[in-house]
Amino acid sequence: MQHWALTDSGLLRRFLWFTLLSSVTSSLVAQELTQETLLENRVEAKSFRAIRVENAPVMDGVLDDPVWQQAQVVTDFHQSRPGDHAAPSEPTELYVVYTSDALYIGARMYDQTPELIAAPTIRHGLGLPFDDRLVVILDPFNQGRAGYRFETNLNGVRHDALYTTPTQFSLNWNTIWETATKAETNAWVAEIEIPFKSLPFDPSLDTWGFNFGRGIRRKNEEMAWVSLDRQYNPTIMGEMTGMSGMDQGVGLDIVPSFAAVQQRRFNPAGSLDQYNPSLDAFYRLTPSLNAALTFNTDFSAVEVDNRQVNLTRFNLFFPERRDFFNNDSELFQFGNITGLARGNNAAGGASQQNARPYFSRKLGLAGDGSPVDIEYGGRISGRVGRFNIGTLAIRQADTDTVAATDLLISRVSANVLEDSQVGFIFTDGDPTSNQENRVVGADFQYINNRLPNGRRLFSSVFFQQSDTPGLAGDDASYGFGIGYPASVGVRGRIGYKAVEENFNPAMGFVNNAGIGDFTADLGYTHFFSAGIFQTAFAGVDLQRIDLLDGGLQTEVVNYRLLELETTQRDRFQLAYITNEEVVLDRFPIYRRPGEEVYIEAGVYQFNEQSVNFQTAGQRRLSGSLTYRSGDFFNGERLNLSGRVTWNQSRYFNLSASYDWNDIQLPQGSFTTRLSSINSQVAFSPTLYWITLAQYDNISEEIGINTRLQWIPRAGQEGFIVLNYGLEDRDRNNSFKTASSDLSLKFRYTFRF
Repeated sequence: MQHWALTDSGLLRRFLWFTLLSSVTSSLVAQELTQETLLENRVEAKSFRAIRVENAPVMDGVLDDPVWQQAQVVTDFHQSRPGDHAAPSEPTELYVVYTSDALYIGARMYDQTPELIAAPTIRHGLGLPFDDRLVVILDPFNQGRAGYRFETNLNGVRHDALYTTPTQFSLNWNTIWETATKAETNAWVAEIEIPFKSLPFDPSLDTWGFNFGRGIRRKNEEMAWVSLDRQYNPTIMGEMTGMSGMDQGVGLDIVPSFAAVQQRRFNPAGSLDQYNPSLDAFYRLTPSLNAALTFNTDFSAVEVDNRQVNLTRFNLFFPERRDFFNNDSELFQFGNITGLARGNNAAGGASQQNARPYFSRKLGLAGDGSPVDIEYGGRISGRVGRFNIGTLAIRQADTDTVAATDLLISRVSANVLEDSQVGFIFTDGDPTSNQENRVVGADFQYINNRLPNGRRLFSSVFFQQSDTPGLAGDDASYGFGIGYPASVGVRGRIGYKAVEENFNPAMGFVNNAGIGDFTADLGYTHFFSAGIFQTAFAGVDLQRIDLLDGGLQTEVVNYRLLELETTQRDRFQLAYITNEEVVLDRFPIYRRPGEEVYIEAGVYQFNEQSVNFQTAGQRRLSGSLTYRSGDFFNGERLNLSGRVTWNQSRYFNLSASYDWNDIQLPQGSFTTRLSSINSQVAFSPTLYWITLAQYDNISEEIGINTRLQWIPRAGQEGFIVLNYGLEDRDRNNSFKTASSDLSLKFRYTFRF
């Protein structure tokens, strides 16, 4: 065992090299930023004063309470797109007041044709990509590095998100808040109540970071209070002053839940009935530092994964869906690893996640993906001064193959410079075995929003090393990224990530080791001043993966020849993709009982072309269609995929998707089919019935997940969930029941 000594001179040299690179990058940028430049190019300085009131407004979607008349009216909004700081097509009025217990935000969003307001979404927790929406971003610490995002639409849907980096947010985070909305003759109104018990903040600060956004989907128009380069996020904010005397209460949330689970298996036959009480407790150690405990944690109501067909030689990636692990997840992000190639069409989704030192989905799951009970766990997370802290300890129950395991993850970072961050991470434990495993890493992330002409710069550098018995040497991962983003004109980015052969983060994610992964993308965006089209984009994305021992593994170049977006949000994309794959060991690309097709060792060069068309999602009937064809390894592939969505009303929508690959290879031909149907029935804004049915011809299985979900208020939930599986064991198109899981679960939050 190495005991964390960097005795390998090569590792030490690489670590010093990347540290030097980060320092040089920061120095070069700093040289350009004289005090005069900073003053000329800073984000517009805007502020307003929140008014403290004694009596809270009634949450009814009507701004007729006297307290709203005391608020300072904010109206100086502008377009963030299509125009940059152009006058919005519709005016907006914003009011903010607060009591000792909660922050209240009222907004009147005028619309000359209110009958065209898009509001297809009625289910809480869903994103609002196709709805006219109100967006509020809060940064209670006013540091410009992280924040909380709240969205609602005309249906009063609650959708919240947590910024995991200054520019990326997690949609799976949620907290307790309320909203009420109503339509007027020439506007729609939203009222939002955010209890101070729902947010960490420093009571000694009287100024919070604040921003507002509004979307009008039929015009493809976004508005903001403060924006830069058509963007707004925690690094691009105004200020809300006058905050004092807020009461967080005792800071204690007790969340008991009870689940009754009935499991049935039919081949071979078996059954299991479980009654699982569980308890979560959340306590605010300080106004900005939280502690959480979980006992006998139950995940029976978690949504199922969307199925994927794997036509590569590497493992796929599935996101975390469990609330306990998503809360405060931004504090555990390391090295901007997932952001090095985010949005790069040449880089596969799993490769973008490769080398993460901590991936919470590894916890509570066995190596084969089956659930493992979590007996208890604790988390301390939050902020202390300039430091951001995330520490998680889990006791995982024993299984038939692994004894009970203790797992620890600790991530600490410090805010430095204007918008930058330096930190480290440490993990200890292996959830899938009883072997020892540790990972330690350090990272530095540099962000600058103050370059001339409203430009921005992002850069990051990281180094991490694992310690696993029996794996000595070649156990590090390191990388860097530099990005020059822009909503209009030229944008560019490069990234590099090395994953050595023995790098083994037992609580992380690695699907390809012994490689150096280089990514780059360059593009140009043009905004039209008039006409049917709003934007045009052309660019090129590259991913090249080389073996650290020498030689190419994969190279993909995606020429994004033309991408058009209309003023109605319809999209057209045309691309040409070149591929080179060097296969050292044969691998199965298609495998079913009695039928296997392998890609043999060799060098393969093949090209494809792709056309995609999408209609705007706010339409009653919308969809997408992709045609991709060309060579594929030593043969040919034709891929057709599409999706159709019918938004019959806010109370019912139905969507169907289909992905079809016809692959012709000299060593064997095959077809893959993946289809799904998703329906949503909303009986009311608090009661939904959601069903997802999926089928693929590789497993010849049909999976049905149907759930009745009742949310009378935020923090209170009830579920009835049925997971039903059928399979065609004989491959004769005769499906028989394979499994049936029925769960009944209730959860209630007590706040003190």
